[in-house]
Amino acid sequence: MPWLDPVMVFVSALGNAGIIWIVLAVCLLFFRKTRRCGATMLGGMLLSFLLGNLLIKNLVGRARPFTIDTNVSLLVPFPSEYSFPSGHTLNSFTAAAILFLHFKKPGIAALLFASVIAFSRLYLFVHFPTDILGGVLLGVFDAMIACFIASKLLKHRQTDRSAFIN
Repeated sequence: MPWLDPVMVFVSALGNAGIIWIVLAVCLLFFRKTRRCGATMLGGMLLSFLLGNLLIKNLVGRARPFTIDTNVSLLVPFPSEYSFPSGHTLNSFTAAAILFLHFKKPGIAALLFASVIAFSRLYLFVHFPTDILGGVLLGVFDAMIACFIASKLLKHRQTDRSAFIN
C-alpha cells in the first residue's frame, strides 16, 4: 500500500530516540498531578536505553531484515544498531506502560500509539517480529521496575519528611 509509506515513515520518526515520549514526559513534569508519572517515564526510558540499546542489542548482535534480503529498498535511512530488541518499540512500551499504570485512559491511548510505532518498524522492514515482541516484553518489564523504584523512593522520601516533622 504505497499511500501508507509516508504515514509509517512519519510514525516511525516520532519514535526516533524516543523523542515523542521524552517530550511527553517533560511536559508531565510541569504539573503537580502528573509530575511523578513524568519522572518515572524518564527513569524508565533511561533504564530501557541502558538495558536494551547498550546491553542486549550488543550482546545479541542480530542483523536487521534488510541486510538479509537486500532486494528491499528502505524508506528510512539504514539503522546502524543491531536489530534485537527494537529500540523504538522498547522505548514506546516503557513510556506507555508507565503512563497506563498512572492514568488508565491516557495510558490506553499511549499503548495503542506505541503499537502503531512498533508496527511501523515491521512495515519499514527494519525489524523482525521477534524484535518487536522483545521490545514490548522488555518495555513492560522496565516500566514495572521503574514504577517499583519510584514508589520505593517516594516512600523513603515520605519517611524522611515525617521523621523531620516529628
